[in-house]
Amino acid sequence: MTEKNNSSLELDTNLSAEDLARADLYGLLALLFYAPPPTELLEKITHFSQEMDSSEVASTSLLQGPWNELVELAKSSQAEEWADEYETSFIGVGKQEIFLYGSFYLTGFLNEKPLVALRHDLERMGLEGSEDITETEDHIACLCEVMRYLIAGEDLSICNLTQQKQFFNQHIRVWVNELFDILESYPHLKLYRAVGELARIFFEIEGQAFDMV
Repeated sequence: MTEKNNSSLELDTNLSAEDLARADLYGLLALLFYAPPPTELLEKITHFSQEMDSSEVASTSLLQGPWNELVELAKSSQAEEWADEYETSFIGVGKQEIFLYGSFYLTGFLNEKPLVALRHDLERMGLEGSEDITETEDHIACLCEVMRYLIAGEDLSICNLTQQKQFFNQHIRVWVNELFDILESYPHLKLYRAVGELARIFFEIEGQAFDMV
């Protein structure tokens, strides 16, 4: 995502440790769901583990297990394995096995009214799809990237807790557990089952926190 009239999103470098960890985890999930991770990202996950473990978010007992599992998979797997699993599960040849788009889970079809509503909200916030992004805005990776910006962006009129809660509840929370259920039960997944479990627990924590606002 990009800001209108700006080539890139401006991010705040003075975040609290908790918000920095939240933004980093949303950013990591965006990368993992958008495309299979290259070797460099897998190495970064393994090296990033100590920093994440010391953060308030990642040290949450519920997140620790899924995070450790992802780190171990990043250490023990090759980028080619991730690419094969991603291609088979999320792209496919002729028939896509698992959809990563909110509209599909809300309506049973792609490019439906939920996507229109999402685009309206993004426009209201001054955000628009990047030319470098080939997926529609309701792709889980794009939604995670928006959440990262709402946490870490410099424009406090948009990047604040109220906007985070509203966007999360309206465009993520209402459907994403259906995706996670599929990732958990799909028999051919190993690597992305761990990604889904980490995301599920993280989103549950986020939802509980927003409910207290």
